[in-house]
Amino acid sequence: MRGLLSKMRDKSISISFLIGILFQTGALVWYVSSLASSIELNSRDLSRHELRINNLTSIIQSQAVTLGRMDENIKSIREMMESSRDNK
Repeated sequence: MRGLLSKMRDKSISISFLIGILFQTGALVWYVSSLASSIELNSRDLSRHELRINNLTSIIQSQAVTLGRMDENIKSIREMMESSRDNK
């Protein structure tokens, strides 16, 4: 009888150990899948932000060209006004 109880106790310990290992394995699988999902989401966000930065860069370059043209136009208008004032 005593040997039988000893064997049952050993089995219950091993069963609880196995159940604990199964829960930990399930938690690990859940964690890794959520981590993979987060990485994929961040990758999409990075691609979207890179596209927006490229668009902003091209807009800034075109605005710089427009500003340069405006400066040149202002210079030519100022020179024209000064030359007409000098002619009077």
